[in-house]
Amino acid sequence: MSESSFTLRELADHVQARLVGDPDLLIHGVGGLATAQAGELSHLSSPGYRKYLADTKASVVILAQADLDACKGGALVVANPYLAFARISQLFSRLPDLKAGVHPSAEVHASAVIDPTAAVGPGVVVGADSRVEARARLYSHAVVGERCHIQADALLMPHAVLYADVALGARSIVHSGAVIGADGFGFTPDERGHLQTIAQLGGVTIGADVSIGAGSTIDRGTIDDTIVEEGVKIDNQVQIGHNCLIGAHTVICGCVGIAGSVRIGKHCVLAGRCAVGGDGQLELADAVVLTAATVVLSSITEPGIYSGGVLHSSTARWKRNALRFHRLDELNRRVAELERRLRDKATDDEVR
Repeated sequence: MSESSFTLRELADHVQARLVGDPDLLIHGVGGLATAQAGELSHLSSPGYRKYLADTKASVVILAQADLDACKGGALVVANPYLAFARISQLFSRLPDLKAGVHPSAEVHASAVIDPTAAVGPGVVVGADSRVEARARLYSHAVVGERCHIQADALLMPHAVLYADVALGARSIVHSGAVIGADGFGFTPDERGHLQTIAQLGGVTIGADVSIGAGSTIDRGTIDDTIVEEGVKIDNQVQIGHNCLIGAHTVICGCVGIAGSVRIGKHCVLAGRCAVGGDGQLELADAVVLTAATVVLSSITEPGIYSGGVLHSSTARWKRNALRFHRLDELNRRVAELERRLRDKATDDEVR
């Protein structure tokens, strides 16, 4: 495969697709069904976009067998078009250029070990006893604290920050503005009610193939490490508290907040603005899905889809219902009393 373009045959082989069209046709980019141009590849992965298929200008479309008859151009026929598109899209991804070696403006401690094939960009700081492995890329003004370990092919985008004692797995990426390994939020009141800091002595261990979005934060552990297992995908502006364990291949969407010591299972999905935390060590089982804005205050022990938000309504109606919500306890007592009276009346009628 060439660096910037691929033949239809190469793309079909890459995703084990059935090829329809000229196998030597060159594809140089990707586009949406409605906006793609000649020489580009698109995909049909949702019924809502089927209306664009007949008129698309894309040279080739990834699609399922059921949609092939409506396609006028080339096609890659697969069972899962979206997955095939994801794999092909990676071929066209181009990272900002960064040459191997250490930029003259970088500050690398004498005890740090940088693989010769790694790239350390301008203004980067690498602390004492840290190690950067093969082909890792540290873009401008990223900061790596003491005793960190950045494994092969990992990426730190501009202004990403790793505090001390952070391990970043192979092929993982930390986007700009993310902070990994800051102190966990640990305080306890003394005899006068003044808050005393609990030292955060652990680190953060991040597995392979993890993505951490811009502006997200993962706190270091109090004693043991906070752990993010392999394949986890974290969106922008997510907060993960100290001592958490995030199971492999879990997805955490934007603006989720996870309190300290929460354990989340494998293959979970936390949709946007969820909040997870409660008294004691809260756990989510494997394959738990939380819909948007769900609040979880106790453990979930069974896989499934869970919701805990309130559906939106007009502001006036919401305010009325909010006032009624405060009367639920009173209404419950009244209903219980009415039920008791009905039972007593039924008993009296039977006696008579």
